[in-house]
Amino acid sequence: MRKIILDTETTGLDFRTGDRVIEIGCVELRGRQLTGQRFHAYINPEREIPQGAIEIHGLTNEFIADKPKFAEIAVDFMEFIRGAELVIHNAAFDVGFLNNELALLQHGSIDQLCSDVIDTLRMAREMRPGKKNNLNALCSEFGVDNSGRQVHGALLDAELLAEVYLAMTRGQNSLEIEFERPAVDYSMGGTRQRPPLVVLAASAAELAEHARVLGEIDKESKGKCLWRELENTQQA
Repeated sequence: MRKIILDTETTGLDFRTGDRVIEIGCVELRGRQLTGQRFHAYINPEREIPQGAIEIHGLTNEFIADKPKFAEIAVDFMEFIRGAELVIHNAAFDVGFLNNELALLQHGSIDQLCSDVIDTLRMAREMRPGKKNNLNALCSEFGVDNSGRQVHGALLDAELLAEVYLAMTRGQNSLEIEFERPAVDYSMGGTRQRPPLVVLAASAAELAEHARVLGEIDKESKGKCLWRELENTQQA
């Protein structure tokens, strides 16, 4: 399955109040290997970027002013992700923004373009309940070098998420691994030959220690030790 690791940067937190996408970064995985194929675009959101957002991703109004509008990159973006399985951290956020951009151009939604969406935030919460599961925390957990991540950036974050996703899902292909199995000896008649069973009897010291422990349990439970009751029943 072709997978696309995707991230976006936006002018704010809610597309329903007019916030827009200003950066898209995608990298491709095939057979759990990065192929080197990527899609990256800075986008003019046709609105001012608030200072709070600039502090998060470092994309200023001056930098973004001459960049293409979403309509100009939409076809290339859709072709890159078409038919793939998307891997996104906090997928509801990015998919909501991308669906809004596509809807403004009367294009189909992400679920119509792609085969599935995997949310690594949901995966991380199931694997690490009660812990921080942002991208920095997961990089630390899985030994992914994120020292170059001074601010959020869609392409860099997609590359980091690809490594985190591979680490999180390591071992899921174990059914493809052949393990050495011990040889089984069968007689000519097809009946398996079992070696004789070895019965190990408890030593006197072990029996004495067992009796001592049962005595303590019987005392603490005020005569309700199940082992003692079972022994008495068998002796009767």
